[in-house]
Order: sequence, then C-alpha cells, then structure tokens
Amino acid sequence: MSVHNPFQPLSGPTDRNDGNRQVPASARGDAEILDAYSEAVIHVVETVSPTVISLSGAAGGPAAGSGSGVIISRDGLAITNSHVVGGRHKMLAETDDGDRIDATVVGDDPATDIAVLRLSARDLPSAEFGESAAARVGQLVIAMGSPLGLHSSVSTGVVSALGRTLRGNDGRLIENIIQHTAPINPGNSGGPLVDSRGRVLGVNTAIIALAQGLGFAVSSNTAKWVAAEILEHGRVRRRQLGVVAAVERLPRAMVREFDLLSDQAVRVVEVSPGGVAQKSGIRSNDLIVAINDRLITSVDDVHRLLASAPAHTALTVTLIRGHSKHDVEIAWLP
Repeated sequence: MSVHNPFQPLSGPTDRNDGNRQVPASARGDAEILDAYSEAVIHVVETVSPTVISLSGAAGGPAAGSGSGVIISRDGLAITNSHVVGGRHKMLAETDDGDRIDATVVGDDPATDIAVLRLSARDLPSAEFGESAAARVGQLVIAMGSPLGLHSSVSTGVVSALGRTLRGNDGRLIENIIQHTAPINPGNSGGPLVDSRGRVLGVNTAIIALAQGLGFAVSSNTAKWVAAEILEHGRVRRRQLGVVAAVERLPRAMVREFDLLSDQAVRVVEVSPGGVAQKSGIRSNDLIVAINDRLITSVDDVHRLLASAPAHTALTVTLIRGHSKHDVEIAWLP
C-alpha cells in the first residue's frame, strides 16, 4: 500500500534535473521573474544615465550644496530642484561621462521646488517625460542621481502612495507628490524618478530624516507645467487675491446661523491696495468660507483652489461680513 507524502505537491509543473541538482519548477519561475526585473532596470539605467547630471556651484560663485538634475531637451535644457539651485544664477553640471558643462539658471520656482537650467552644450541625450497622472501604487520606479557626491548611483523601489503634499520653501503646499521606496540621500535631490520604460515620473525632492523607505518626488506633470511657464513667461504665473489672511475658528452660534460645514474659516487681515481683492470689493475682517462652492478652512485651501481653477475664469468667493453672507465675483486681470 502506498503512503502519500504530505510534502509533495499533488499537482503542478515537473521538477527538472540541472546537472546533479534538481531545480524545483517554482524556483525556475522566480529566477525568470528576477531576470526580467534585472533586465528592465539595466535597460532603464543604460537609457537614462546619459541624461542625468551632477550639479554644484560654478567656479568662483557662492558656496552651496550639490545635487542632481536631468536633461530634458537635446539643446541643453535641464530640470532640478529649486533648493539645489539655492538662489544661484550659474552652476556646473557634470555628465555621466565626466564632461563638465557650465549651466545657467533660466528660472526658479520655490513654490514647487523646480528650477530650469540651460547647459552650454548642444546635441545632448535627453530624457522623456512620463504621465505621472497614470502612475499606480506598487509600480516599479528607479531613482537616479549623485547621492553624497557618488555619481551615477541607481536605486529601485515602488510607488508607495500618490497625491501626497509637501510644503515648499515659500510656505505653499506642493500638490500631487509621489511617495516611493527607492532609497535616496542628500545629493539625489533634483535627479529623476523613472518608470520601467525609462520615462521620468518625477523629480526627487525630499526624504524624511531617520525614516526608511520614505522618498518623495515632485510629479512629472507639475515639473512639465513649471518648465513650460518659465520658458514662455520667465516665471510661473499664479493668481493672487492680494490679501493677507489667517485661519480663524468660528463661534458655534455663527456656524449654526449660516449653516456652515466647518467651524474654521479664513479671515482677511489686510487687503493690498490696487489688488484683485480690493477691486472686487473684499474688505479687511471678511471671513472667506468658500470659493466656487468649495469649502475653505485654511490658507492652503485658498492657494490650492487658485492654482487649480482654469486660467482667466471668474471665481465666486463666499464670505461672511458682519451678520450677513455675501458672494463676491473675482474677475481676473489679464
């Protein structure tokens, strides 16, 4: 009578003899997956590495930290982080081949931590932007740059979250940040985060000290928009209400009286003379509770709605003034 071995699969692929060693079918499958993963990473590295640059202060210029960047056009345009530029107008770029090229800062946007450079060279290899809005949690990503001055370093991970926010150097929130697990360190800032096809999904911008597997990148869609604004207008155009404002907690009686959805609003502390708010009739001590029927509970909410609304379209600001609620239409100047 035969006895069933509980440790032997009841069904499945047949194991294969590899010389004098038997290789389980499951191990062969794992090896094939690892080979495919390695091939994908190698292909990306070989394709994108020539477009990645190491950045430092230009000779004779002010001392500052170093970082990374990525070339986005064959005529020498590159992007990096605003905090890598650090207010400088000239930088020195070093390519994967060790060539040193002077770089001029075309534009700098601290609000998104993105800056655009122009290298004094032509016919350069360039990277292709991907569509960050199509990124998915769990997909393979590869971080490239010069962490701690170690040129052409590569690390891999996955997208771990989408739609994060980080606060920029000017106090505004940077929207649509990509969180990922590819290890990055000081010096990776400004370098590309690319997908398995070698397309730039983001620009690495920050890590959390003492944390592991928490890297953040400004999305490629944000970087493309900033670069286009800088190249066309010399700066990023943003609509401004022209007010100084602060968050205020409202009395419960006021929340009930006006049927508000939150007990927080934004109080107008000061109205800039000649600004859009003044011309639209907004006054000091007005309480802004909504814009285009979207709830406003913080100054960040105001910035977010001003940035996301289509250009040259009117906005309706709902505010409380004294004992009444008003709707004020903001007509934007060209």
